[in-house]
Amino acid sequence: MAIVFQALASFISIYLVLLIIRVLLSWFPNVDWSNPVFSALSQITDPYLNLFRSVIPPLGGIDFSAILAFIVLQVVQSALNNVAVTLGSSYTAYAAF
Repeated sequence: MAIVFQALASFISIYLVLLIIRVLLSWFPNVDWSNPVFSALSQITDPYLNLFRSVIPPLGGIDFSAILAFIVLQVVQSALNNVAVTLGSSYTAYAAF
């Protein structure tokens, strides 16, 4: 069971990298979002970011919702890692008997 939580935490790590790339690309107005690579990145990350954009509107043209999105994902990732460690250590304790 611990491996499931570790796999989810790894998935979140990959998703965080994609979010970072997406946010960095948003700083460049010349990015062609119709390019298949950029379009796929946008389709993967925008639904999650839009959840936070509805909570925190852009202030002065700056989108602060991405910061909250990163924080939430990192908290979930940390919780999954803690559960995986706890389950892994309890499994090894039971396996000793």
